[in-house]
Amino acid sequence: MAATHEFDPMGGPAAPMGSAHGPSGRGTVPPKPPGTVYLVGAGPGDPGLLTLRGAELLSLAPAGAEVIDVGKRPGDATRSQEAVNKLLVERALQGKLVVRLKGGDPFVFGRGGEEALACTEAGVPFEVVPGVSAAIAAPAYAGVPVTQRDLAASFAVVTASRAGGTNPDLGRVATAVDTLVLLMAAGRLRQVCEALLAAGRPGDEPALVVQWAATPRQRSLLGTLSTLPDLAADEGIGPPATLVVGQVASLAKHLGWFNNSPPI
Repeated sequence: MAATHEFDPMGGPAAPMGSAHGPSGRGTVPPKPPGTVYLVGAGPGDPGLLTLRGAELLSLAPAGAEVIDVGKRPGDATRSQEAVNKLLVERALQGKLVVRLKGGDPFVFGRGGEEALACTEAGVPFEVVPGVSAAIAAPAYAGVPVTQRDLAASFAVVTASRAGGTNPDLGRVATAVDTLVLLMAAGRLRQVCEALLAAGRPGDEPALVVQWAATPRQRSLLGTLSTLPDLAADEGIGPPATLVVGQVASLAKHLGWFNNSPPI
């Protein structure tokens, strides 16, 4: 989502847009300086996980602020990333304050870097407001610490889907760390698990998938790397979902706290 409105950082009303004659009738008012684009991480789902800085920026938007839905869904390409970049830059060059609200953290598989580069190339100032990434929050809400003394001293975050729908090369990271967290995994769960098995992860290793993390719709499913794809298919697990692979996943049986219910 992107919200825009005219805003004077000194606290006063925004000056009228366009050129006008000065008090003496000579010359023109200089062009309005560009507004700032704020790339704000909204967290994984629960509005209470929005940061104070993110909430502060959203509170600046008046009732009449322009709100544009630029969210992406699986298989939905109604607005390309290039179109989003252009939109952010265009509104900022009109002198508007632009809040680009993004799920999770803008710089963790959120394309925030691409949007920041677009701003830089256009001479538009920007600020990054980090958010709580689903890579950490989704496991935590399912009762899984990504590190745990004696179980996991390392973890990696990997996307299960790359640009253009290509498969990531999981072989390079499959056995390099104790815990693997794979984002955007639901639509490729079987392929991902098979790739990890082929790369050397054991079939009986605990694996958990959590859908709609940190929302009232959250549900999680615990199995092994070999059994999880069939279990998830039987339960109808779909996007958005996060996959956690490693010994720590088994702790969900004991630490599942959200809604006071254990994984199904």
